[in-house]
Amino acid sequence: MKDQDDIYHVQQILAGKTASFAYLVDRHKDMAFTIALKIVRNREDAEEITQDSFVKAYQSLRSFKGESKFSTWLYRIVYNAAISHTRRHKHEFTAIDENLIGNMTEDEIVENLDQLDREEQSKLITSAVDHLPPDESALVSLFYMQETSVEDISRITGLSVSNVKVKLHRIRKKLYDAMQQKMVKAQLV
Repeated sequence: MKDQDDIYHVQQILAGKTASFAYLVDRHKDMAFTIALKIVRNREDAEEITQDSFVKAYQSLRSFKGESKFSTWLYRIVYNAAISHTRRHKHEFTAIDENLIGNMTEDEIVENLDQLDREEQSKLITSAVDHLPPDESALVSLFYMQETSVEDISRITGLSVSNVKVKLHRIRKKLYDAMQQKMVKAQLV
């Protein structure tokens, strides 16, 4: 039903009733901002990217073919703008050593995480996600926090479905390793 609402408003805008765009902005602004923020990690830049993306979407609305949901089309615009912004500004990010991944099984890490209370788990997960590179953080946010399907993530990012699945698997491994490292450090303190 919500997707039909988007299509209805797109048709209204294309018919000259441009006020309908306010509905689309209001409906999608939070997720668009979240995607941009996860990638650029700067509130002001994310706000600017979100605004610019809505302007670009409005100007390009005639090119929206309806082959995917409007939200998927819009979020791809936001994602691409944020990635382009990040490439232009080349921020330094703390990389998690790939060699450390795989030292423990996921079951062992989950068992250790289960020993923590919910609040400690949440802090640990948030901290680990914050240390991911922007594109990986965006994938995690889309899949786990926004419950976006792998197929829609594929359309948003331009990655193949299998590539999205592989990246999500590798990111999970990184997150598990980062959380394990933090848990070990906490025990040593």
